[in-house]
Amino acid sequence: MRNISRLFVIALLAMISLSKAIAQDGDAASGETLFNNNCKACHSPKDEVVVGPGLKGIQQRRDLAWIVKWVKNPNGVIQAGDEYAVALYNKFNKAQMTAFPAFGDKEVKDILAYIEKANTAVAAAPAGATNTAQAASGGSGPSDLFTYILVALLLVMLLVLGVLLAIVSILSKAVSGDVSSSEGTSMGDKLRNGLVAFSKNSAVRSATVWFFILMVTKATIDGMYGIGVQQGYAPKQPIAFSHKLHAGQYKVDCNYCHTGVNRGKSATIPSANICMNCHGVIKKESPEIQKIYTAIEKNQPIEWVRIHNLPDLAYFNHAQHVNVGGVQCQQCHGEIQTMEVVEQRSSLTMGWCIDCHRKTDVNTKGNAYYDKLTALHAKKSKEPLKVADIGGLECSKCHY
Repeated sequence: MRNISRLFVIALLAMISLSKAIAQDGDAASGETLFNNNCKACHSPKDEVVVGPGLKGIQQRRDLAWIVKWVKNPNGVIQAGDEYAVALYNKFNKAQMTAFPAFGDKEVKDILAYIEKANTAVAAAPAGATNTAQAASGGSGPSDLFTYILVALLLVMLLVLGVLLAIVSILSKAVSGDVSSSEGTSMGDKLRNGLVAFSKNSAVRSATVWFFILMVTKATIDGMYGIGVQQGYAPKQPIAFSHKLHAGQYKVDCNYCHTGVNRGKSATIPSANICMNCHGVIKKESPEIQKIYTAIEKNQPIEWVRIHNLPDLAYFNHAQHVNVGGVQCQQCHGEIQTMEVVEQRSSLTMGWCIDCHRKTDVNTKGNAYYDKLTALHAKKSKEPLKVADIGGLECSKCHY
């Protein structure tokens, strides 16, 4: 009995270790989020060309160190004369890939794990069944799938343990000579009786109850963490404005419409007057443009639906990040110049902000304000000055 219990515990620990080992290799669930937020606008995880090349098989073409270097600073790799990078740059009309200096080995491994999973899933599915399978799964991530597999394996192990306990009970009775009560009883009945006895065991009942309590608690906590997170939110706007057309095709600078981004806390929503700078003479007959004329004639504001909305308890200043920090719009909002309908690409959670502050180098170039801070930091560390080193993790920085 003790040996069987020990085997069960050892098997359970082995499964937990296996799950940790898989997670350390690369978290495909996290990688899917990173890919959708930062890469999807220009790349496909498969062979299809979007703006840039498809990423299927990238692990076979380049090693991890090269990929990390490329993601962090693609222009630097090209300027260094890397043959593969230069050929890629020329092949795609010298379109400059966005740099992600905050990405390290973990983020790249997670994205590669997602790319591998996306292609493995497609290869394993029957022809024409991929979309059906995805629709049936409701888009659940690989972490959910692994949880279901783990639960199923635990249930199977419990069943096997019950059968073994029944067999041990029968054998022990046979050895002790206590077989009179079981004469004429079939092996199936004996196993059934053993399972009944197993189910009535107080320790087994307690373990089962605690198992389901823990699973319900985990599901509840996961749900609570998702409250207020509107990642992927893409509401319909009162006027169909295309960022893909204006910021992408016509290269209209973000600052032209969002005039407060370099000067204040809010980037500001463009007024109808800014629209009229162009549309006073361009496409005046368009039904969507006529909605702007109607709003001006009635002296009513256009009721745009807000997409990116931090809670009131959090302070965020656009000018501090864009003007001083040199943060590009795409780093938080995704590849906005490719969006027909704008959606919230990043989670905008506190953990997401803190993670960025821990990884992002302070933009000290040409700013004398940071000279003394840089000198003091250099005395105690050889690492670049991060936002976290200048108070970026202090509570009062964002919660005032």
